[in-house]
Amino acid sequence: MEKEALKVVNRGEEDEMDMLGYRLCRWKLAIVGVGVVLTGGFLLLLLYWMPEWCVKATCTRTPIREAEVVLLRSTDEFKRWFRAKVRVMLAPGKNPFDCPDSRIIANGHTPHPAENQTEDCERKHSEYQPVQIRYFTLHSTKYYWNDMIQNFEVLKGLEDLGVKCSSVHDDHSKGLTEDEQDYRRLFFGENEIAVKVPSVFKLLIKEVLNPFYIFQLFSIILWSADEYYYYALAIVIMSVISIFTSLYTIKKQYVMLHDMVATHSIVRVSVCRANDVIEEAMSTELVPGDVMVIPANGTIMPCDAVLVSGTCIVNESMLTGESVPVTKTNLPNPSRSAKGTEEDELYSSELHKRHTLFCGTNVIQTRFYSGELVKAVVVTTGFSTSKGRLVRSILYPKPTDFKLYHDAYLFMLCLVAVAGIGFIYTVVNSIMNKVPVPTIIIESLDIITITVPPALPAAMTAGIVYAQRRLKRIGIFCISPQRINICGQLNLVCFDKTGTLTEDGLDLWGIQRVENSSFLLSETHACKEDLVKSQFVACMATCHSLTKIEGKLSGDPLDLKMFAATGWILEEATEEETALHNRIMPTVVKPPKQLLPEAEASADQDMELCKILPSYEMGIVRQFPFSSALQRMSVVTRLLGEKRMDAYLKGAPEVVASLCKQETVPHNFSEVLEGYTKQGFRVIAVAHRKLESKLSWHKVQNVSRDTIESNMQFLGLIIMQNKLKAETPGVLADLRRASIRTVMVTGDNMLTAISVARDCGMIPPQDRIIIADALPPKDGQTAMINWHYADNPPEHVSATGSNPEEVQIRLEEESSGAALHSMEHYHFAMSGKSFAVIAEHFQDLLQKLVLHGTVFARMAPDQKTQLVEALQSVDYFVGMCGDGANDCGALKRAHSGISLSELEASVASPFTSRTPNISCVPSLIREGRAALITSFCVFKFMALYSIIQYVSVTLLYSILSNLGDFQFLFIDIAIILVIVFTMSLNPAWKELVSERPPSGLISGPLLFSVLMQILVCLGFQTLAFLWVKHQPWYHKWTPSSDACSLSNYSHHQNETNHDEHNIKNYENTTVFFISSFQYLIVAIVFSKGKPFRQPSYKNLPFLISSFALYAFILFIMLYRVDAIDQFLEIVCVPYQWRVTMLLIIVVNGVVSVLTENLILDIILRKFVFSRDKQGSCGITSATQTPQEGVDRWGERFLSFLCCQRRRAPKAKYMNLAQELLVDPDWPPKPKTTTEARKAPSPENVSYQIISAT
Repeated sequence: MEKEALKVVNRGEEDEMDMLGYRLCRWKLAIVGVGVVLTGGFLLLLLYWMPEWCVKATCTRTPIREAEVVLLRSTDEFKRWFRAKVRVMLAPGKNPFDCPDSRIIANGHTPHPAENQTEDCERKHSEYQPVQIRYFTLHSTKYYWNDMIQNFEVLKGLEDLGVKCSSVHDDHSKGLTEDEQDYRRLFFGENEIAVKVPSVFKLLIKEVLNPFYIFQLFSIILWSADEYYYYALAIVIMSVISIFTSLYTIKKQYVMLHDMVATHSIVRVSVCRANDVIEEAMSTELVPGDVMVIPANGTIMPCDAVLVSGTCIVNESMLTGESVPVTKTNLPNPSRSAKGTEEDELYSSELHKRHTLFCGTNVIQTRFYSGELVKAVVVTTGFSTSKGRLVRSILYPKPTDFKLYHDAYLFMLCLVAVAGIGFIYTVVNSIMNKVPVPTIIIESLDIITITVPPALPAAMTAGIVYAQRRLKRIGIFCISPQRINICGQLNLVCFDKTGTLTEDGLDLWGIQRVENSSFLLSETHACKEDLVKSQFVACMATCHSLTKIEGKLSGDPLDLKMFAATGWILEEATEEETALHNRIMPTVVKPPKQLLPEAEASADQDMELCKILPSYEMGIVRQFPFSSALQRMSVVTRLLGEKRMDAYLKGAPEVVASLCKQETVPHNFSEVLEGYTKQGFRVIAVAHRKLESKLSWHKVQNVSRDTIESNMQFLGLIIMQNKLKAETPGVLADLRRASIRTVMVTGDNMLTAISVARDCGMIPPQDRIIIADALPPKDGQTAMINWHYADNPPEHVSATGSNPEEVQIRLEEESSGAALHSMEHYHFAMSGKSFAVIAEHFQDLLQKLVLHGTVFARMAPDQKTQLVEALQSVDYFVGMCGDGANDCGALKRAHSGISLSELEASVASPFTSRTPNISCVPSLIREGRAALITSFCVFKFMALYSIIQYVSVTLLYSILSNLGDFQFLFIDIAIILVIVFTMSLNPAWKELVSERPPSGLISGPLLFSVLMQILVCLGFQTLAFLWVKHQPWYHKWTPSSDACSLSNYSHHQNETNHDEHNIKNYENTTVFFISSFQYLIVAIVFSKGKPFRQPSYKNLPFLISSFALYAFILFIMLYRVDAIDQFLEIVCVPYQWRVTMLLIIVVNGVVSVLTENLILDIILRKFVFSRDKQGSCGITSATQTPQEGVDRWGERFLSFLCCQRRRAPKAKYMNLAQELLVDPDWPPKPKTTTEARKAPSPENVSYQIISAT
């Protein structure tokens, strides 16, 4: 690839691709056409399978701007190739946000709009010279050529303009004219997520052109030419059933996805035009820049849009998995707020998601002010929306990267090489024996179809299908069956905390109020008469996002518990009642009458009380919704009858304390907070501020959040109890016994997360916890990490600090360096902020931290995804288990994502559990291991089946014979298919073990197993083939004379002596019986049970079918049945040879069993093929017992005899563990700081450790 001609599209995104330009070449097309004719169309198939070959064979390189065809290659680890045809579109202009007349602005209104503006635009359209715009379509996305950047780019929507929040209000909130809407639709297309269900014919063609079915077609034609009609017919029937089953499944998935997307995706909407006219239109007509009116009774959003007026209550379960209604407020307009431009930031749907209505989400109801409509500006449409991107990820998923499938292809290539040897042998042998050319061609090609079994893919899938059914029975549903095998390799599982490890709901444990900058004693109830008019309870009653839907209070579970604890009543007022509060938002809260004190008693209250009125009500004037990035929410309220408004704030204690006046925060704030968090409580801080009287209702609607959330008065703490689910400790103990690492990834407080990790057993009591507190570069200082050692649970000593954001942990001063280095069990814990700093400034340190990182707190959704990627970068097989809320990205990125939510967000996760606890995780891993071992067993069995049949046919070819048509049929249908589909039925073992199955076929034990069984089968089959020729009764078989008594064969006299294929002979009969038993022997030998599957004797279908086949073959071998002998084309042999064959089979079986179970499983697996473990990694323990020392020396001696050198572990995390065990500076010592510094070269370490003073 020439660098100057290489372009990159979607740079920095998940679907980044390199791109090259080509144009069609006539002489290359002519050569390819001739090649297609000469190869009978095979070359065309090859070019269909290999898009890069197709483009390079038919086109020549050209600059991208002149390309007729583009060739794209993904930059990820899969390096997939795509081909797209460049098309040309005629349009009045090149920029969708410019009207063809440059004087007309993007949103369609001029400084002085005139009535004849539309006519002028139409006239200019007709006079305008059309422009050619080049584009191509890939994966439902259009890429347009941009002359400015000399590259193709995706037009996503309004965000392409880089509009600021003020611009959204000032320049894009008036609407578009119909002409501008039509013009933009040329570029953005119809607003629909079109999941086209392919026709059965198109699916059939695509399925039939699969290389596997093409090979089957070749085999069927070959067998028919060789007159093996019955077997060819059987394969045709199997193939047809397989094809139509596959077609039905694929069609059903397309229909389900189409129905899911199509539901409410096309609706009627009200659109505001540039001349302030509201029109009804179909949602498919919307384009970015349109202004739609959200109806009062709600709707399903057909696009992504940003609210510019009003408020909406939205159910976003389709995207987040959380069915809790979310309040969406209008986008703040900085141009109307306080002067200064620092608040006017670029609009981003991710940063401003609390103001953005996403496609597919359900707007339950709207809240609006008198005479004002709820309006939203369309940001993106179609596949560019959040729902569109989700659907596109389902339609075009990344391939499953698993070593098993890669090794399977390598193994198939080995079989092809073996077939090549047989092909050459057959040709040479046939020529030497002067066999006719047509027969040579058929028999030599037949060897290939025997060696590479056509039924292999179907057989490999059987175990996965059975595992999927078993998972379904225990309430685990799978939308990506291929990932079941990958589950068998999981060695690390990340867990969300709230709703996953702990109960979803929180219970109010108590409150601790602050008066005069000091904490009062904790109280268990907030619903008390003496607290009803306190600012603390007022904050609990108003600072939330609750709403009434169909008369029922709905919202965040934490808000519901907190509000219920106050005993207050929430009412959504009518427009008439709203007028009493000067048009505030129609939500009012008030205490029940029985809680209100008498007027006389109220004057004597010591605490701060509000003015006594006949009705004590608080209206919520404005709400700043909870932001996970800011870790807080706030509201502006107004007490009925009061002129001044109040601001209430709640959120993470560290954040709230930092926003309060320091004199109002108790001096022992850190100790009290640490005391609660160490006990596992979830702590929320609350604060209050009396707003200035000059802030009117109108000003409050436009004031910035930062202005409100400052100079607050600290009110106290709300302590919530989040109990562990009953199943959590036991499941984590099972995973720990199975040597599967567990990691907690949560958005909760650091110390709370550490406490829960200790309580559930994720961190054992004796293990150390090291807090990595990373600080970004500031004031010329480089980024640094401060290392703190957390207290052990029995200790309870507090610490103070000046920075409220910093986690306050006591430093372990007594730990010496030597003691630390000898310490083997330690865990790192860090916050999301620290993780972000380390990922940016300490990239080479990040891998060391994730090796022992156990608690990751205050993690944002995208940081969870980054953590999964970091763990995968050191070769962990990562599972992710979450409740769906904020976990979608990590669930999709992990090797195996398990959602505990049954909502639509589970479409982002390969697995969804109906059981709302983590007990599904061990079950899934057990089934994954069973399915993986089943795949190995089936693959080994199918490989042996091919080789055994290959040996049989090769031996018979040496005497110009072959197996008969019905012999092939009996072996392939009665033996192979029955065994394959029953040996896959072994259920998973009842418990997890520490041993993991191998991840690929190219491993010592598997290769040794297959090769040894091949040698055993080859040896005994060759022995029988040669031995029968040395029997005293042996002579060339004819119907009239055989080794049996001629009197019993008088009816053979009328048979023809001519056997065209030379099927009936003693060698054929001997090889048929020996090979038939060998198939059954290797099936039993390879059907492994413990420790990953239940033993084979518990698999009744396999047991019955194996016993029946053994009995039947033994019966027809020892006793003659004329009808069966004629059907299978076997000849009569003396009874003595029958007994001899039985002895050969028995010895063969004993040798096979001993080879597999004694030599492989006991001796070689223990001493030669032993897997490296993370715990040892080849390092001798200081506490090694004498017996362990003897075993180790014995292992070394046997390894020396077997020429087995000690190799470094393949997994990166194992290599890293070995390095850290001998690193004197690891783990970091207490009271040390790691500072980032510029490295002299990329290979050098970019940090240094400095002892703290």
